[in-house]
Amino acid sequence: MITAVPVEFLDSALEAEVLDDLAQVEDALATTAHPDDELLTEASRHLIAAGGKRFRAMLVLLAARFGDPEDPRVIRAATAIELTHLATLFHDDVMDEALVRRGSPSVNSRWGNSVAILTGDFLFAQASQILADLGPQAVRIQAQTFSRLVTGQMAETVGPRPGQDPLDFYMHVITEKTGSLIATSGRFGALFSGAPAQIADRIAVACEQLGVAWQLSDDVIDVASDSAQSGKTPGTDLRQGVRTLPVLYALRSAVTTSADARLRWLLDGADLTQQPLLEEALRLLRGHHAMEESRADVLHWLLGARNEIMALPDVPARAAFLALCDFVEKRTG
Repeated sequence: MITAVPVEFLDSALEAEVLDDLAQVEDALATTAHPDDELLTEASRHLIAAGGKRFRAMLVLLAARFGDPEDPRVIRAATAIELTHLATLFHDDVMDEALVRRGSPSVNSRWGNSVAILTGDFLFAQASQILADLGPQAVRIQAQTFSRLVTGQMAETVGPRPGQDPLDFYMHVITEKTGSLIATSGRFGALFSGAPAQIADRIAVACEQLGVAWQLSDDVIDVASDSAQSGKTPGTDLRQGVRTLPVLYALRSAVTTSADARLRWLLDGADLTQQPLLEEALRLLRGHHAMEESRADVLHWLLGARNEIMALPDVPARAAFLALCDFVEKRTG
């Protein structure tokens, strides 16, 4: 079930085509099962049935519009990308001890960590089977992407090395953990639609920059917006002790006022699981220049993505990619 497509299509024909293709991807995801293991089938379908934006699959389908989108490899590539993403969510929930995912009980909370880990492994295997049929290049790109995903997750788990700049470290984690699979989504769409290699390279770069901007915009939204506006609980990252972009900028800035000193203490030493302290930290952080610095970073990454996209052929999909950049910019404004 697709909960929402995060792009305003300016071309109704393109929109209809992409939505039809997304429905085919959804059908392919629903057939993911293990013929000899009922629990593995139930657990793997549990998160699929919970829905999602299918953002990465959509990027595959949009990128395919720069070649032949009717190539049957495109739907299979989009399915493999989405299975890979879902597999990482199973593992993330175990590491984060998450109880809920997409409004439903997480697999680890319902069946335990072992089942969740093995189900994630199963979905990786399912994605690999699809890609093996698409050829050695697909397998090689997937392996390189998975290596980046694990590298980013490992870095996040271990934390920055002594003397390493926390902001540089954070950007490395986001680029590897989030940007890599989004870049591969764009590359796969172009590659398996038969688009020229230089087009595939450019789309991959644009998608990675767009993916980083998307994650950074989430960081801003977690601080800046209220629940009614974002649909999320403000300060979730702060409450969990996650140092996102605005926090890192605030902690590295000079302390010139008593409010600065109070904010630094809240971010670096207070128990922000206490609601009054969390609300105070949010109030002070919203008024700090760290928020403008964070928004500027989002715009920087979006500028890079737009420059790559504008160099692509002028087809309706190019306008859709630009509209996606506009969407990310507006959600942090």
